Amino acid sequence: MTHQQVPTNDRWGEAGPYELYVGRWSRRVATEFTRWLAARPGADWADIGCGTAALTHAILSHCNPRSIHAIDKSAGFVGFASANIADARARFSVADALALPMETASCDAAVSGLVLNFVAQPATMVAEMARITRPYGQVAAYVWDYAGGMQMMRRFWDAAIAVCGPAEVPDEASRFPVCAPQPLRSLWVDAGLTQVEVRAIDIPTRFSSFDDYWQPFLGRQGAAPTWLAGLAPHEQDAIRDLLQRELPTQPDGSIHLQAAAWAIKGLRVG
Repeated sequence: MTHQQVPTNDRWGEAGPYELYVGRWSRRVATEFTRWLAARPGADWADIGCGTAALTHAILSHCNPRSIHAIDKSAGFVGFASANIADARARFSVADALALPMETASCDAAVSGLVLNFVAQPATMVAEMARITRPYGQVAAYVWDYAGGMQMMRRFWDAAIAVCGPAEVPDEASRFPVCAPQPLRSLWVDAGLTQVEVRAIDIPTRFSSFDDYWQPFLGRQGAAPTWLAGLAPHEQDAIRDLLQRELPTQPDGSIHLQAAAWAIKGLRVG
């Protein structure tokens, strides 16, 4: 089976806007994800596409690792992560997820958070993660459920389609078909991994106000903010106004949504 992604012009690399957009929610998923993995203490880990180190931090906090080698293609993310994690067990490198600078069978667990759908060749990334993992080690990842469960983004894209029309909107649900249980399972099985399990991880995403929801979309980091920045001001305003009318706003002005991610894990046995 071929697992290719449509090339994108999404911008990634500025840590501050990314944290406001999805980093703060990724941290909550990462905590549940690492608990689900139930890795043994003292393991060597690789965090592929570490971003601002949400998953690296969760591994340090909950898994008692011996070491973590975290990599990301963005020097900005790597700089932010290394500056904010003062732990001798963790080291950070700028590298490509499709050509990992790690020796074969050099870690006990290779993991990734919110990255797999953004690489051009997901199967190559999973194969690389399997390559660097020792026999009976874990290969695992999580991605957002763009089709419906990640409500913050789903609401945005629905409003964008209503304003601009479906032909003009690069909806992540259609761009990233890999972000669903069966495509994920196929990737892991095709990579020769066994005991493959897929599960949903749901977290609340509560925004203190409409501005708390909307401002991260103006940060030009990620698929939706990058696309939004290319629209005319009147189109941006129309999307904002529609969202402000339709989001479920509480009497105190807060907005309570849910975010769902799909998580997958499997063992390398060969």
